[in-house]
Amino acid sequence: MADINLGETSIGDISLDGRLIGPKHPPFIIAELSGNHNQDLSLAMSMIDEAAKAGAHAVKLQTFTADSMTLDVNTPDFVIQEQDSLWFGQSLHALYKKAATPYEWHKPLFDKAKSLGMLAFSSPFDEDAVDFLDELGVPCFKIASFELTDTPLIRKAASKNKPLIMSTGMASLAEIELAVKTARDQGCEDIILLKCTSTYPAQATNTNLATIPNMQRAFNCQVGLSDHTAGVGVSIAAVAMGATVIEKHFVLDRDAGGVDAAFSLEPVELTNLVIETKRAHQALGQVKYGGSQSEEQSKQYRRSIYVSEDIPAGQSLSSQNLKIVRPAFGLAPKNWDGVMGKVAKQSLTKGTPLDWSMFE
Repeated sequence: MADINLGETSIGDISLDGRLIGPKHPPFIIAELSGNHNQDLSLAMSMIDEAAKAGAHAVKLQTFTADSMTLDVNTPDFVIQEQDSLWFGQSLHALYKKAATPYEWHKPLFDKAKSLGMLAFSSPFDEDAVDFLDELGVPCFKIASFELTDTPLIRKAASKNKPLIMSTGMASLAEIELAVKTARDQGCEDIILLKCTSTYPAQATNTNLATIPNMQRAFNCQVGLSDHTAGVGVSIAAVAMGATVIEKHFVLDRDAGGVDAAFSLEPVELTNLVIETKRAHQALGQVKYGGSQSEEQSKQYRRSIYVSEDIPAGQSLSSQNLKIVRPAFGLAPKNWDGVMGKVAKQSLTKGTPLDWSMFE
């Protein structure tokens, strides 16, 4: 039977400044800084240092101001009402003001990441932010889940002739279809969709990773995961489902706080994410029966038929003087019934592997 390569797909690689993303490559790991820098540039720089040490392939910012995100109004519409929210009772404007990454930080942060061998890009939240990031030479744009229905923003980002990563949290199939069509209508074919659950934190039970291969087939594009769950287990499982990109929020110390600290990975966890997702990708391999080449030597420790008691010439073979044991240098166990009652042509000592030449 011919081997079937699980990596075979009609979905091609996407190049981000020469770094290839695709099913045949290790998962592309994005460390999302979000607002966990707490408005401290030195802390943001340290986060990039630690992300690089952990092996992340890219760092991502969010490019907005409080005024570009919402209105400075304190009516109930503009205050977070969900009591189970990490940000319950805060006004949207105050929250976004606290979480914003100053525009003047972008270039030094991007330069820092590049100097450490990582890619750096951002999520624009309005059309001016798209132009700002494009002038900084970002390799791609990321559209956040809550902006997936903002078709003018998608159209603007897609018009820049760069790959587009789009999170799909909350989105219906029709909404994803419209977002993808909007991007493709602008000539953007390099699209990566991220399965996402837009709760903070998210639970493994509502992550529905089985959507990943379905989404790949539906939109004929790469699919990854924007993961808001605790730990790395869900991300590793996503790679097993075919995810080519994993995005995780990052923080140096959860206990020190940060707007997204509760569902962000610390440096040791990010290191584990890089290592274990790569291992999961390597484990996918091929559809293969018959064992791998590395298993060939192990076959000698299967079971086979051995002489278990001394047998004089002319004595019949039986379960009294033969036994199926390890190792596998004798006749295979499937021959057990066929050798019962056969007569030994020669004297056989205990521990001899049975061979066709030994009986008649």
